Amino acid sequence: MTGFDFAPLLELLFMAALLGGGPLLWWYLRQRSATPGQRLRALTVMTVFLTFDLILFGAFTRLTDSGLGCPDWPGCYGTSSPMAASAEIHAAQAAMPTGPVTHHKAWVEMVHRYLAGGVGFLILVLAAQSWWRHLRADRGARAASREAGGQGAISPWWSTVSLIWVLVQGLFGAWTVTMKLFPAIVTTHLLLALGLLMLLAWQAEAYAPRPLQWPRGLRRGMLAFTVLVLVQVALGGWVSTNYAVLACQDFPTCQGQWWPPTDFEHGFTIWRELGRGAHGDWLPFEALTAIHLTHRMGALVVVLALLALAAAMWRQRGEGRRWAGRLLAVGAWQLASGLSNVVLGWPLVAALAHTGGAAALLLICSLVLARLHAGGRKAFLDPVR
Repeated sequence: MTGFDFAPLLELLFMAALLGGGPLLWWYLRQRSATPGQRLRALTVMTVFLTFDLILFGAFTRLTDSGLGCPDWPGCYGTSSPMAASAEIHAAQAAMPTGPVTHHKAWVEMVHRYLAGGVGFLILVLAAQSWWRHLRADRGARAASREAGGQGAISPWWSTVSLIWVLVQGLFGAWTVTMKLFPAIVTTHLLLALGLLMLLAWQAEAYAPRPLQWPRGLRRGMLAFTVLVLVQVALGGWVSTNYAVLACQDFPTCQGQWWPPTDFEHGFTIWRELGRGAHGDWLPFEALTAIHLTHRMGALVVVLALLALAAAMWRQRGEGRRWAGRLLAVGAWQLASGLSNVVLGWPLVAALAHTGGAAALLLICSLVLARLHAGGRKAFLDPVR
């Protein structure tokens, strides 16, 4: 039995540090005169932005069928670059010109891994900075800093959770390749990426809290809406990873019917291979129809919930109206991009727009929940260290 070859992994880690070093240098130069709390918040905000971009590039990787462009992990045919694996990729492409391995797809997949490594490196630095600041500070300095700047700080355990989260996310990324686009793994990989975005956004907000004071019922409504959106995003990921978008190519009907033949048993058997049903046979078309229709019904529920929530937020005036407007704008974007995927035959631009809209919607939910939490439980925040 041969041992694990660490060379590609070490080379990828070096590439991650190199890619993360550019934004980190920019952050350092921009924040040299800032307070420690402001620097940490700026680093977190930058990481949120790059995580959002990574989610979009991950969607691009999936939508261009590049997820198996390099069929091993962490490298590409045992190397850290498609350039070094050119001969192997050429042989695979010659054997199957429209298959999963081509030079273009290999580069897309490896660039995605490079970018993911860069984001992971920034989160590692964020965790290290948080702990360094926490261990150096004393209670008197924290109190004085709070009086001077009014900045909040959260426990360094939050950035530690983010670091653990991104490591788990990387593990699911590896399984996505080694388990050959197993739908449950790919969908979980997407949900973990969106969860990381929400977690980082909450942290960024907590460093400079702007509390919202809304009625308890509206706070609970915001939380319930966020859960609904997460469920709908999971359904959307299930549609995408099972390639069920084109099971219905008309709207509002599906296949010219209001309720065409469906197979929910095979469609929602979670632990199965791509293209396979509940019993290991080929996934029937009716299963794809069931997956697609479930996502449509979920979209209707989310739209109705969004309208009700936005109306309640609007009555709060001020910040309530501003956040209601943002929710309605992103909701309209999601509706338009989702319909475009159906009636235009799943164009890449519309599919990317739909993924970006889902990420933006969850980002808004996370920011609002963080502000509501700050308004309801100010003790969550520690003084600046």
